[in-house]
This record gives sequence, structure tokens and C-alpha cells, in this order.
Amino acid sequence: MIKESIRRSFSIKLSFWILLLAIPVFFASVGMLYSRMRNMVRDEAVERANGVLDASLQHICRYLVTVETATNAYSWLAERYVHPDSLTAFANRVVRFNPYTDGCVIALEPQVLPQYPEPFITCAVRKEGDSILSISGQQYNYFAKEWYVVPQDRNQAEWVVYQVTSKRLRLGEEGMVATYSKPLYTADHQFMGVISTDLSLLHLSDILEEERPYPHSYFLLIDEEGRYVGHPDSTRLFSKTIFGQADLQKNKDLIALGYEMTSGNQGQMLALINNTPSLVCFKPVPGTTWSLAIVCPDSDVLRGYNSFSYIVLSLLVVGLILIVLYCHRITSRVIQPIRDLLEKTQEIAKGNMDVVIARSKYTDDIGCLQNSYVTMLESLRHYMDSVRVASEKERLYNEELEQATKLVVEADRQKTLFMQNMTHQVRTPLNIIMGFAQILSNPATGEGMAEEEVKSIASTMDHNSKLLNRLVLMLYDSSDYGVSESNQCQKHELVPANEAMREMVDYVMRVCPEAHVGFETELPDDIVVATNKKYLQYSLAEVLMNAVRYSDCEHIMARVSRSDTGVRFIIEDTGKGIAEADRERIFKFFTKADDFSEGLGLGLPLTKRHAQTLGGEFFLDPDYHDGCRFVFELPI
Repeated sequence: MIKESIRRSFSIKLSFWILLLAIPVFFASVGMLYSRMRNMVRDEAVERANGVLDASLQHICRYLVTVETATNAYSWLAERYVHPDSLTAFANRVVRFNPYTDGCVIALEPQVLPQYPEPFITCAVRKEGDSILSISGQQYNYFAKEWYVVPQDRNQAEWVVYQVTSKRLRLGEEGMVATYSKPLYTADHQFMGVISTDLSLLHLSDILEEERPYPHSYFLLIDEEGRYVGHPDSTRLFSKTIFGQADLQKNKDLIALGYEMTSGNQGQMLALINNTPSLVCFKPVPGTTWSLAIVCPDSDVLRGYNSFSYIVLSLLVVGLILIVLYCHRITSRVIQPIRDLLEKTQEIAKGNMDVVIARSKYTDDIGCLQNSYVTMLESLRHYMDSVRVASEKERLYNEELEQATKLVVEADRQKTLFMQNMTHQVRTPLNIIMGFAQILSNPATGEGMAEEEVKSIASTMDHNSKLLNRLVLMLYDSSDYGVSESNQCQKHELVPANEAMREMVDYVMRVCPEAHVGFETELPDDIVVATNKKYLQYSLAEVLMNAVRYSDCEHIMARVSRSDTGVRFIIEDTGKGIAEADRERIFKFFTKADDFSEGLGLGLPLTKRHAQTLGGEFFLDPDYHDGCRFVFELPI
């Protein structure tokens, strides 16, 4: 019964997913692609062609503006300086200084030049190698030429397209020329002639051929009469029109294109050009009566669309494969929870309670079964966690108890060691004092002693009493009362640095006559530090006493030097030094590098604390290896 229910559930889900995939993906997608693909390709081609067309128009306008600017720049000079040599020089300069121009002509009416009662014309033409040839004459009849008549009749500058032959002043070659002609006037506004600057249309056609949106696309440039001003086939230039190439029956679209372009309109349309269906985008050329069009054959535009059938076939094959894979994936996905549940229950049966079963978000039979196993596992895990927590608490309690026992034993050992060390440090000087006191108090021995012996005994008793007093002071300083007193001490006494070190050197040499302590300084005697003299001298004395105690007493040096931030008091010796492992321990209270050495392990820790209290630092120089070098540094 359960198996039949599962099969029925699988069948419903599988059918649902197959229908959900097949209907929207194949029917909707394939139908939409076939219906919209052609329009999308057309729109993309129009956008691409218009982009190239705009760029080409800007390119052409740049050439035209250059010619217009050059002509306008010299027209007023020609009107003002009417002399044959000057006019020839002006024409030459227009061509020489403007590489986009191919020639310049200045033609005058009869009687304008007194020395030339007949008509006068001067011309400058760009030859091969950018050389310029200038010539002036009177025999050339230019009064009927378009480049002369149009600006004269319209009384304004105009772009004129005309056919030039080798007979034009015997210069140049036959071909189409676009010229910018501007009328010239005398001071009293009388027409005196024309200045005309040429731009070769062959040159213009070559410029247009440099940019193409498609491999076989090309440009058309026609004037207001439909004559070809620019065309890749140079035989059509000027001699043929767009209307003359059209058949009224077969090329109605080409005629419509010609009327649109000669009317100065812009847009795009489909036309049959040279028996080839083509997309044509056209726009007027600003400042002229010309119109520029770009022709894109359908074979180029629809090349991708024509190969779309192969893509559709490939999509169908891929789609079928995806359906098979997707159905397999769905089936595996539906049955996967049962497989996972089986594997995890087998792990639980082996005693592995760390297995994680995720709750299912589905409400079918498989989801309910999975959630029931999750609830059962959570209850079992909760019970096991309770047992584990109790065991862990007991273990932690035992560990804490064991650690506390170790701390108690260690504290007891430290206390015993401290008491032994303290007893030894106190008993030794105290026994000496008590022994000498008994000798001095005994009449039998005291009266017979010499004065030098009494002084020696008194000095010994005084030395040991000072040792006891130093021991008591160190214990007091290490207590809470000592710390409080140290923090509240006056820290702004002006103490001469050299004097403080000299006094402590003298003190140590008096206490320990056998010691030889040298003294050097890099500072003048008037350098002072703001500190507490008591704690400074106590610290220096403690370090000097350690140097005497743990060295040969012969090579001890005390120095005072300047650092980047303050004054350094340096004490070095040539003793056995301190092992690298003990260099941090020696600054801890009641800790000694050698348990058998004298002292309570308070001297160096107290010195470091005093240095920090006074705003400085106390450290062992790690770069010194001949013994020990301690540095007590204070800011100025």
C-alpha cells in the first residue's frame, strides 16, 4: 500500500514538472523567437547603420567646415587687397595651410583690376606630393560656370558640385569637384568676383569607404538633383542620377528613396538596389543640399537570422537532453530524502548519535516520515545530552578540585620557601649583631679590646643592621601600603642626573670597600630630571649592590647618557650574567634566578616598579653579553 502511494506521488510530480517545462520553454520560446527575431535583427541593423551614418556625417562636416573656414578667412582679405600678386598669394595660402582642400580659385569681373581690363582669374592646385601649383590668366571663360554663377545669382556662399575637365586652366584631371563658392564685393557693395575652394569628391568617397557597419555596405551621396556626389563606383559620379538607374515598374522603392533624399528628409527604408534587397538609412548633410545614405544589403543584415534555423535545431536537441536530465534530477530529488533517511537511521543503529536529520518542508508522506524521525532523534539526543552534561560537570568539578589542590600545595611550598629564605636572610645579620653585642657587653672581653677592634665591630654591626633595615624596607615597599605610598610620592623634584649617580657610587663603595665602581657621564652637571630623589637613588643603589654581589667587584661601571626621550642611568658588570630563560622571571616579585643566592627576589622588581611610577622604564640590555647591563631611563 505504501509503495503504491509513493509510485502515485512520483507519477504526479514527474508529470507536473514535464508539462511545466515543455509548454513554456518549447512552444512559447520557439514561437516567440521565430516571430520576433527578424524584427530584432532589423532594429539592431538600423541602430548600427545610423550610428555609422552619424559618424560619417560628422567626418564629412569636419571637412566641409574646414573648407568653409579657410575660404571665409581669406575672402575679406581678397576684397580688401585687390592686387594680382596678393590674390595669387591668398589662393596659395588657402591650399597650403589647409590639407583638406584640393584647390582654390579667385575669379574677378572685368575692369576690377586697373591693369587688367579683361577678366582676371588666379588658381592654386594641390599636386602630387602635396606640392602646390599656382597660375594666373585671362583666357579661361568662367562666367557661365556653376561655381561662379550660383553664388552670384543667390548673393551668398554656396556649395556647388560640378564636373571639372583638364581644360580648366590646364590644371588637374577630369573628375567631380565639390566647391565652396563665396561672392566678393567692393567697399560700396558691388559684386566684384568669386573665391572658390575645391574638395575632391573622389577624396570624399574614399573617406566614406573607411567606415562600414557590414562587409558589403557602402555609402551614397547625392545632390538636390539626385546626381551621385559620392559612390563607390566612380563612373556614376555626376554623370548619373539615382532616378536614372531605377525602373519605374521594378524599382519604385528606389525612386521613393531618391525623392526622400532630394527633399532633405531623414529616415530608413527597404529598397531594391542593383537587384539586391537592402536596408537604406539616410540623412541630409548639414550646410549643403546633399543627402548621405548608407546601404546595407540584406545578405549581410540577415546573415545571423538565416543561420537561426540551425540554432533552433540545436536548441531542440539541447532541450530534449535537458528534459531527460531534468526528469532524472526531479526523480532523484524526490527519492533522495528516503535514501538519506535510510543511511542516517543505519548510523543511529550503530550508536552514532551525532547524525543530523533536517526537517522537511513538505507535507506528503515522505515529509511526515522524515519529520517523525527528526522528533524521535531529538528526544533521544536530549536524553543523551543530559547524561553527557552531568558527566561533563562532574569531570570539570574534579579538574577544578585537582587544580585547587595543586594551587594549595604550590602556595604552601612557596610559603615554606619564603619563610626559609626570609629566616635565613634575617638570621644571618641578626646573629652577627647579637654575637658582637654579647662580646661588647661581657666585661671580661669588652675591656681588653683595642679601640680599632671596637670600631671594626661597631662597623660590622652597623652594616648588618643596615642590611636588616633594607630588608624590612623592601618588604614594606612590596606590600599594599608601599605601593600606595609609591604612587602618591612627589615626582617633580629637580635632581641633577650626574650628582644622583655619583652619590650612589660613593655610597656603595663605602658600604663595600672591596668594590671598585667606575663612573662616566655624557651630560653636563647642570642637567636635571624631574623625579623623586629617594626612589631614584634607592633604585640605583639596589642595582649597584647587585653588581657588586654577583661580579668580581673589579669591573663595574656606572654611566649617565642621553637618549632620544630622556636620561639613561646605565650600570654594567662582567659577572656571570643572566640566562635568557630567566630574563623575564627576574622582574617578578619573590622570584630569583638562583634559589641559593642571597636576597628575597625583591630588588629588581621594586626597581622596575619605581621606574614605571616615575614615568620611565627599567630593563636588561639584551645586546650586552659580558655580564649584565641594566638601564634605568627617565624622561627629562
